[in-house]
Amino acid sequence: MSRAGSRRRRHILALTILLAVAGLLVANTLVVSGQEAEATGDSTLPLAGGSVYVRQDGPRDAPVLVLIHGLAGSTRWWDPLVPTLAKSYRVIRVDLLGHGRSAKPAGGGYTVPEQGRRVGEALDRLGVKHALVVGHSTGGSVATALAEQRRDLVTALALIDSGPRMDAFISDGLVGRLLFVPVVGQLLWRLRTDTILRQGLGTAFSRRGYQIPQQLVDDVRGMTYHALTTTSRAVDDYMEEQALPERLTALGTPLLVIFGADDRRWRSSSAAEYRAVPGARVELLPGVGHSPMLEDTPRTATPLLAFAAIHATVSTKASTDGR
Repeated sequence: MSRAGSRRRRHILALTILLAVAGLLVANTLVVSGQEAEATGDSTLPLAGGSVYVRQDGPRDAPVLVLIHGLAGSTRWWDPLVPTLAKSYRVIRVDLLGHGRSAKPAGGGYTVPEQGRRVGEALDRLGVKHALVVGHSTGGSVATALAEQRRDLVTALALIDSGPRMDAFISDGLVGRLLFVPVVGQLLWRLRTDTILRQGLGTAFSRRGYQIPQQLVDDVRGMTYHALTTTSRAVDDYMEEQALPERLTALGTPLLVIFGADDRRWRSSSAAEYRAVPGARVELLPGVGHSPMLEDTPRTATPLLAFAAIHATVSTKASTDGR
């Protein structure tokens, strides 16, 4: 065989391999992006667009506190805080669509206003007439959207490490950035390990020596790629449309802002922007990062309980639906 013929065969083989790899990557991208899942657990509420998981703790006739987790979180992110709150309040936690034990459809329903509306519908189903709503990170945007839609329902808001506007964002780390790169993100999602997921979660914590619970890793693993990326983009769109302090000023709803001084996802100095909201109370917690309810539960509970003592009111009807 001539030297030219040998080179041609090598080129054809290389091209064949390249096309095969490209085909596998495209196939993986389509499969990963189209994955979906049904709701699980015995405390789900069937709602338009997908069932959501709801957890209730505390006296059913007590004032209501609603806890809304952040991106890639679940009701379990509130576990350390709930026993303290549930002594005096009816604590309701909701897994947002695409998260935790709620449904994870491959289509729409992930915009922030839709998520807020869905939380409101769940509270209606539970017979809640008034609630103090607490949101962590992305959950703060959902809580704000709920308050915009349901001023009759939301008596007060507490935001925990919810960035006020997109230019206050620092980073969600290398893993987080790569997840949004087309093809690369889907491949990384397919190959995700606990180590990769812990690296992605790393920027959510700053307290020295804090060990990320396995359950939080499992929460991320249990999501679909579509739910994670679509929710993230939806929050960006909501905040770019109008910053949270501007939205909250228009509402006039009592506001508490708690922010970890060492937050590695949002500049903690940006918490001062919430002071523009009339009557807002802003608390900076030194030595903790983006998730103070996990990193230092007692220090998070103190201002939250003080705020709730003033602004939480009793609903006129209680429901025993949900666990």
